[in-house]
Amino acid sequence: MAAAILNLTETTFDEEIGSTTEPVLVDFWAEWCGPCKMIAPILEEIADEHAGTLRIAKVNVDDAPDLARRFDVMSIPTLILFNEGQPAKRLVGATGKSQLLDELAEFL
Repeated sequence: MAAAILNLTETTFDEEIGSTTEPVLVDFWAEWCGPCKMIAPILEEIADEHAGTLRIAKVNVDDAPDLARRFDVMSIPTLILFNEGQPAKRLVGATGKSQLLDELAEFL
């Protein structure tokens, strides 16, 4: 995993999301999820290319089931963009890099 990607837990989530000035794209994922593994390298590229304007974080739903419930994550991967500490956009399912960047353009 790229150093630019933050691993969030139920203990660190609120502090990390609330304390950043940049938008944070949170990937709700699991080890056993094939589409999650497909999108992981794309998220690493985006994290590297947009460092300073967008942060990428991951939440393993098996390790943090309460966070998954809190944000109504019903299928994975679910990507939720937090802007100013609040959920601003939700994307469900794996997608290509260009489509993902198009979806996030207003926050970049």
